[in-house]
Amino acid sequence: MESREIVETIDLNILGQVCPACLLVVLKALNDHEERLRSGKTRLVVRTDHRDSTRTVPESARKMGYEAQVRKVDTYYEISIGRKDG
Repeated sequence: MESREIVETIDLNILGQVCPACLLVVLKALNDHEERLRSGKTRLVVRTDHRDSTRTVPESARKMGYEAQVRKVDTYYEISIGRKDG
């Protein structure tokens, strides 16, 4: 079995933006970096302070076949998106 470790993180800071702009920016980044994200060696980490994004962004990423996790960090949320294993 091949060992897969994250070697690159793409940081996307969309603090201050609201939906649907948040979702559109993230979808563009997912499409722009699709090959690297699907390889499993890269993750997209989104920082947002717009609560609706914590629902719309992970939901859309999952529909595209990615794994998405949300966590609260101080005054913003961090959404981590990467290859879905299994």
